[in-house]
Amino acid sequence: MADTTKQPARARKLYRETVSPALFKKFGYDSVMQVPRIAKIVINVACGEAKDNQKLIDNITNDLKQISGQKPVVCRAKKSVANFKLREGNIIGLKVTLRGDTMYEFLDRFFNVALPRVRDFRGINPNSFDGRGNYSVGIKEQLIFPEIEYDKIDKVRGMDINFVTTAKNDEEAKELLALMGAPFAK
Repeated sequence: MADTTKQPARARKLYRETVSPALFKKFGYDSVMQVPRIAKIVINVACGEAKDNQKLIDNITNDLKQISGQKPVVCRAKKSVANFKLREGNIIGLKVTLRGDTMYEFLDRFFNVALPRVRDFRGINPNSFDGRGNYSVGIKEQLIFPEIEYDKIDKVRGMDINFVTTAKNDEEAKELLALMGAPFAK
């Protein structure tokens, strides 16, 4: 009979066994519930030229589906802007919100597999925090993810990846991400 119990993601196990106790000790929290954690990861691809080409949306959807493991949501323009030839309701991007085990699996793959594949990689910018404990990083090409096949893409596209944490300030969030394996530049 096969074992049907699912193993938790490797990054989740790392958080529970190593990161959480280290943060609890370093910052001297009163309760384990005060220890910061990663709440969600949002992957966003902006595509302003999509209003002319529906096939572009399908290609980006497939790329995001392969990278994240779930179907992306379409983002539409809230206002019309004449200078950008944009009308209210036009598709301007796609996004995926990851939570739970899917989030931890993506985090593990992103830090340990995808980022080292970036050409001339020296680490991610340690100053990209927003002041409230959230971190954002921009990727110039989707080819760094091993799930994407070079021959099957139509165009090299960038994306924004946002790590939303429960940390109260940037110092706590930076320590959390560093202990989770984020390769910050020195």
